Amino acid sequence: MKIMAVNAGSSSLKFQLLEMPTEKVVTSGVVERIGLPNAVFTIKVNGEKHSETIDIQDHRVAVNLLLKQLVDLKVVKSYEEILAVGHRVVHGGEKFSDSVVINAEVIQAIEEVSDLAPLHNPANLTGIHAFQEALPNAPQVAVFDTAFHQTMKEDAYMYSTPYEWYEKYRVRKYGFHGTSHKYVSARVAEMLGKDVKSLKTVVLHIGNGASICAVDGGISVDTSMGFTPLAGISMGTRSGDIDPAIIEFITTKENKTVQQVMNDLNKGSGYLGVSRVSSDSRDLWDAAYKGDRRSLLAIEKQVKMIADYIGAYYLTMGGIDAIAFTAGVGENAPNTRELIVNRLSALGAELDLKANEARGVEKIISSENSKVKLLLVPTNEEVMIARDTVRLTQ
Repeated sequence: MKIMAVNAGSSSLKFQLLEMPTEKVVTSGVVERIGLPNAVFTIKVNGEKHSETIDIQDHRVAVNLLLKQLVDLKVVKSYEEILAVGHRVVHGGEKFSDSVVINAEVIQAIEEVSDLAPLHNPANLTGIHAFQEALPNAPQVAVFDTAFHQTMKEDAYMYSTPYEWYEKYRVRKYGFHGTSHKYVSARVAEMLGKDVKSLKTVVLHIGNGASICAVDGGISVDTSMGFTPLAGISMGTRSGDIDPAIIEFITTKENKTVQQVMNDLNKGSGYLGVSRVSSDSRDLWDAAYKGDRRSLLAIEKQVKMIADYIGAYYLTMGGIDAIAFTAGVGENAPNTRELIVNRLSALGAELDLKANEARGVEKIISSENSKVKLLLVPTNEEVMIARDTVRLTQ
């Protein structure tokens, strides 16, 4: 059976068509610059990329173009071959602790928590509406970034802020990248030949956005991102954890609004803010090797924050059996991985330097003497979306 996995952004639509239950990717692609001049539609079929530049007014047009291309390129004979569609939805609030088949009530609930993810949830809903219109007979499933973390206990997700903020506005830690953390922690167990319920795993999802998750027995018990994806470790352009009093201080010193300072923290901090070179770790490493101290500092700051979280999660879970590296940096930056593991000697973690040269493949990268298993596990959120879609629609 063919399942479509969709990630709709404000001006983009990423997709994969998977054959289930084999989880084979039939085709994948992205529509970019939706609603802007010269939108770009790219689809990969049989290892060959097809790309065209065309004006695409909205997501409805993008979806119809995508489906037409699937038939024209003979990926499917008809739309009816797509039996269901799974959608990534960034925020489910406290309402959703699992993926769910989409109906009018679910759409309303997603709309109600959209103020918690104003840049993402409305875009996700746009994709849902577009596919509902184009494929009215195919069930649609929402897969929430926040759902995996709904197992956190109160002392992990509550903030020490006025309790009324939680009662009125649901101010608390939610966590994100849950689909990735769930997939990777399950793959760790499979790679080690263990039952996931027997393992204490820390997943390091390090990309342009980055978060860490403590997974105890297959369940998320804590994670670094918080009320928003701004919290936790420093990232490509996000600051991660800071003293909140800095916001008021800078509004006064720079004569900026709170919104302007928040924009600085979201889009002008992290790698980019410290280095003033780039938000891409590859550019920072290139500059660091040429002697740029601040580029190296941007990396080292993130590395320290990661190690600090790992140490905290060691105490939270009463030990760590495995640490998994995933996402763009985690999967493809051996030098960053080495810096992180060098800070974990107190845990008895030790790299196999040769194995650590791997990029983008599943591999155990710890030495035989390491007391903690270190693994490289490419994430696959689309597979998780497809799995949940099959589970809930069959």
